[in-house]
Amino acid sequence: MNRSFKLKAVLFFAIACMFSVLTSKAQDAKKPPASPRDSVSSTVNGATVTINYGSPSVRGRKIYGGLVPYDSVWRTGANAATTITFSKDVVIEGKPLTAGKYGFFAIPGKNSWVIIFNSVADQWGAFKYDATKDVLRVTVKPKTVAKSERLVYTIDSKGFALTWDTLTVPVKVK
Repeated sequence: MNRSFKLKAVLFFAIACMFSVLTSKAQDAKKPPASPRDSVSSTVNGATVTINYGSPSVRGRKIYGGLVPYDSVWRTGANAATTITFSKDVVIEGKPLTAGKYGFFAIPGKNSWVIIFNSVADQWGAFKYDATKDVLRVTVKPKTVAKSERLVYTIDSKGFALTWDTLTVPVKVK
C-alpha cells in the first residue's frame, strides 16, 4: 500500500468516528429526561402553595425500602431538591410556618413519615442537607393507593400530597 492511501484511510476512519459520536449525542439530546422537572401551584386557605420537583418513574424498581430507604433523609423527588413556596404564613399539621421558599425533604418510615421544611431551598439532592437548617418538622401517615408510575404532587383545599408507587403522603395546610 502506498502512503497516500494509508493516510486517506486513517483520515476517513477518524471522520467516521467523529460523525458516529456526534450522531449518538444528537440522539441522546432528543430523549426526554428520565426524571423531568415539574411543578404544581394552587391556593390553600388563601395562601398560594407552589411545589417544584423532579418527577422520577418507578420503572420496575422497588421504591420504598429500596431506592428510597426507610429512616433516611430523602429529597422528595429527583435531582435538584424539591422546593415548596408559601405566599403567606401557614399552619402545617398544626404547627406554624412563615411564608417563604423552603427545601422540602422527608424521612420515610414504614408507618409514618417525618416531613421537613429546610431553610436552604436551592440545593442538589440531599447530599449537603443540614438538619440544623430545618425550620419545621412534622409527622404524617402515608396511605396506600393505586400505583402511580410517576411521582406527582397535588394540592387541594386540605393541603398537599406526594404520590408515588403505591403510597400517597398527605400534609395538612391551614
